[in-house]
Amino acid sequence: MSQSTSEFDPRVNRSNWVRLRTLIVLRWFAILGQLGAITVAQRLFALDLNLGLCFMVIGTSIIANLVAVFVFPENKRLSETEVASMLVFDIAQLAALLALTGGLNNPFALLILAPVTISATALKPATTAMIGAVTIALVSVVAIWHLPLRTDLGFVMRMPQDFVVGFWTAIVIGVVFLGLYASRVTAEVHAMSDALTATQMALAREQKLTDLGGVVAAAAHELGTPLATIKLASAELMDELENSPELRSDALLIRDQADRCRDILRSMGQAGKDDLHMRRAPLAAVVREAAEPHSDRGKDLHYDIFALEGADGAQPSIDRKPEVIHGIRNLVQNAVDFAKGNVWVDVMWDEDHVVVRIADDGPGFSSQVMGRIGDPFVSRRKSAERRPGYEGMGLGLFIAKTLLERSGAELSFANGSGQYATGAGMTERSGAIVEARWARATIGAISGTDRPALGTNIPFPT
Repeated sequence: MSQSTSEFDPRVNRSNWVRLRTLIVLRWFAILGQLGAITVAQRLFALDLNLGLCFMVIGTSIIANLVAVFVFPENKRLSETEVASMLVFDIAQLAALLALTGGLNNPFALLILAPVTISATALKPATTAMIGAVTIALVSVVAIWHLPLRTDLGFVMRMPQDFVVGFWTAIVIGVVFLGLYASRVTAEVHAMSDALTATQMALAREQKLTDLGGVVAAAAHELGTPLATIKLASAELMDELENSPELRSDALLIRDQADRCRDILRSMGQAGKDDLHMRRAPLAAVVREAAEPHSDRGKDLHYDIFALEGADGAQPSIDRKPEVIHGIRNLVQNAVDFAKGNVWVDVMWDEDHVVVRIADDGPGFSSQVMGRIGDPFVSRRKSAERRPGYEGMGLGLFIAKTLLERSGAELSFANGSGQYATGAGMTERSGAIVEARWARATIGAISGTDRPALGTNIPFPT
């Protein structure tokens, strides 16, 4: 949970996202719109436009598009600088056209917001700020210096000066607001997309580990009988070949190699996981397995396993879902990272629910981020708003929250003050407390006394 921010931050890695073809197509639409607007203005509204200069300005866009089409491949991905250059060119071209057609008295001046919006969704904030500044500067110039709109009869079409100032103000506010709004929304969307991708990768990794463990456990179970038979037969051969040292040494080698196969399978597997492809296990065993990688990191892990009031004492068995194991593991990792010396893992159940609560004696969650816990990239906020000492991105908690909720869990986050203590020595739970609660049906929990027969091992699909 301490990945570099720049590795995942979508506002940093946006280069090479935009295809040249996309901007070319958008520019063709803009060119057609400009030609259509000039034609309609002249013929329908009888405006006296300087068509030579207007068509020259539009022609620059046509030439730029043709050069881009014939010089570069269609699938070229533009760099940050290349996209910014094309957008600045489009802004300058539109500003020049507005200067020839009435400036801000032209209602189509509003279209100058389009390049800023594109920049906000595809480029870095600094680049968007530069493009926004260029846009505001050119709009200001056009508002002051422009050719008036005249009809064929010589009448000048212009808005009252107060309206022009208001229109300029609206465009400036639009540049700032749309730039910030589009940039923020795009960053949120891509942050969530990257975080969900990381979640899928984590789940896929955990699934592969589970499948591998299942293969090893199944192999150890299936090969146990033939290996025992080989060992027994080799022992009998050794007894019968007392007078034949060479053949007896071969039988001894067979027995030793059978023992070696048994030891290899035992070392590859995990003790106590001999059920059907490790699909189910006691609740406490699953929680301990999830927390095991963090048991030797210098912090003491305390397990408290008990039935809640009204429940029988038989510990339930649950489905060994990869999302449950990986989610609990991330929560334990977070607790171990910030604990002073102790982490408590409570495993509880009653007739309707299964609960896993993880607490530590660390500084707890900051009050400023309590409502945003589990959101990806929460650590981009100021350090004072984060959990003290936290240098990660919130991605681990996001993955844990997403995976556990996918398994049917309801998560709650709080800071403790000893109210969850259940015995002597358990009164130091003043740090963060995370509780995951499942309905027994959603996690496949059944009473240990009702555990069905395992049946025959089923091959993995190929």
